[in-house]
Amino acid sequence: MPRLTTIDPAHADARTKPLLDAVQRKLGITPNMMRTMATSPAVLKGYLDFAGALAGASVDGRTQELIAIAVAETNDCEYCLSAHTAIGSLFKIPAADLDAARDIRNADAKTAAMLRFARTVVATRGKVTDADVAALRHAGATDAEIAEIVAIAALNVFTNLFNNVAGTDVDFPRVSPRLAAAA
Repeated sequence: MPRLTTIDPAHADARTKPLLDAVQRKLGITPNMMRTMATSPAVLKGYLDFAGALAGASVDGRTQELIAIAVAETNDCEYCLSAHTAIGSLFKIPAADLDAARDIRNADAKTAAMLRFARTVVATRGKVTDADVAALRHAGATDAEIAEIVAIAALNVFTNLFNNVAGTDVDFPRVSPRLAAAA
């Protein structure tokens, strides 16, 4: 049950409407998360600006989706897990790889190391060890990629927390976090 209201793009105010219209143009849909963020134009704009900046990252979009799945699973966020699993499918990421990201696994050693590092960043609230950074570097990550993984994880923690608080209605094929499914 949603705790925060959603904004109908057709009835959005002058600050919010252009933001929601841009989402619709880019995605072809206006997801409930963004309709809910639109209750505060500042929140929606902040999210869109941060996400837009990461679109130019050296960590590719496919890997960003896998990181988003790993972070959503870590934070027990059904909305984000569902959304990023659907988006990952659009990137033609095999279903087995999408599922494996939930368990911080990937056949590619560098991608697996990135997933482990992202989960460690979230789990330790950024208090990673020198060994954590060294393991990621050993797997081939550059300093720029390490910085980007932190940013990708942070953006996804924000959306996870937002959606968990808001109780955002899932408007993608539902994927329940394993933690919730085990309870």
